Amino acid sequence: MEHSHVSIFIFCMSLVCFFLSTQARWHQHHTKHKHHTHHHKISEISAPPFPAPEPSDPLAPEPSSPLAPEPSSPSDEGNAYNSTGVFDVRKFGAIGDGVTDDTEAFKMAWDCACQVNSAVLHVPYGFSFMIQSTIFTGPCQGGLVFQVDGTIMPPDGPDDWPKNNSKRQWLVFYRINGMYLQGGGLIDGRGQKWWDLPCKPHKGINRTTLSGPCDSPIAIRFFLSSNLTVQGLKVKDSPQFHFRFDGCKNVHVESLHITAPAQSPNTDGIHIENTDGVEIYNSVISNGDDCISIGSGCYDVDIKNLTCGPGHGISIGSLGNHNSRACVSNITVRDSVVKVSDNGVRIKTWQGGSGAVSAITFSNIHMESVRNPIIIDQFYCLTKDCTNQTSAVYVSDILYESIKGTYDIRSPPMHFVCSDSVPCTNISLSDIELLPAQGDIVLDPLCWNAYGDSETLTIPPVYCLMEGIPRSILDNKDMGYC
Repeated sequence: MEHSHVSIFIFCMSLVCFFLSTQARWHQHHTKHKHHTHHHKISEISAPPFPAPEPSDPLAPEPSSPLAPEPSSPSDEGNAYNSTGVFDVRKFGAIGDGVTDDTEAFKMAWDCACQVNSAVLHVPYGFSFMIQSTIFTGPCQGGLVFQVDGTIMPPDGPDDWPKNNSKRQWLVFYRINGMYLQGGGLIDGRGQKWWDLPCKPHKGINRTTLSGPCDSPIAIRFFLSSNLTVQGLKVKDSPQFHFRFDGCKNVHVESLHITAPAQSPNTDGIHIENTDGVEIYNSVISNGDDCISIGSGCYDVDIKNLTCGPGHGISIGSLGNHNSRACVSNITVRDSVVKVSDNGVRIKTWQGGSGAVSAITFSNIHMESVRNPIIIDQFYCLTKDCTNQTSAVYVSDILYESIKGTYDIRSPPMHFVCSDSVPCTNISLSDIELLPAQGDIVLDPLCWNAYGDSETLTIPPVYCLMEGIPRSILDNKDMGYC
């Protein structure tokens, strides 16, 4: 591994020398024609202000503020690497016309930046870069910044996707410790042709589908990485999940703007799995699936000031599929808005699973015309032929407080539908006020094998929760073992 790093470093230095000599000849030859040369200033590497000013097109890339005040020397202007530690992908051969394959230029820029402490890989404003499915591999030196001020996009649909490339992922960051993915630019997943595959849920009767290849790429995936910051970006129209964090630790997400059409299938905004120490703040997500989905193995997650919808809401799960063990704990969702969505805050588990969901808080959440504002569903199933099973993920210690707004009258505003054999316990309600978006008929909540209480009066009143803890839970000390 050390020999490989030395080789890459020597390659990068050779590339720098090549560009130095090339630029020196270019500068001598073109001194008389400076007025024809346009240099793009590299953006300041800093967090975007919050709240971020809205551009006329909310998804158009925005230039960041200028870089440090000191001017570049003539010998620096054409280099692949300059004294500020910035690696501009154009200096590695990227064209940025939205058509040319710029994958190799991005790989070379990454390999070089990865070897330099506090380096910046820069994707400049005013250019659109098409890159293939790529894995950016670490470990790298600390403080690496991947600064996106322009537009990045994949090939346009499955027919243009190289047959030898994985169709399950597009941009992957693997084994990275200490990285910033940020900027005022746009990551465009170009998902429409993937959503139109015959295997995907259609808008027709009973959401009918046809057989055929169905793999679709996740736009951005972090795998086995830690101490990550993702901020300021606009991401749209991923073929599948927009972001996925697998096996990661200490993740900070700030001021993201994620969009996809309401009918786009499986386009979750942010999905986390086996990941802990997560903060998701001050972001806007609208799509065709969950704004945020939290899978098994996640704990210590804080979500604040999220605007979610249209979409499927904020979900813990689905958990326990294929009789698996799932453990999720210490999750907080607070000070957020869910609007025009199928669900508000949801916990969903399959029959036959095991493990536990516990220490969950949903606090100060405003609902706007949401079909199921509060829902626990332990009979989650994507088809009509799921069989009844006796085991289940144990759901306990769930707090709902200060949840107010309106619900779609097609469904009751609260569902607590728990396993026949493994009841939910310690469900606590406080300061709940949910009114119909239309009309004046307030529907009663729905409960099944659910235990808990209302600490204050709720609208509508919840009389269906049972008191105490059932004997089946008290007698089974291994219930919910994680």
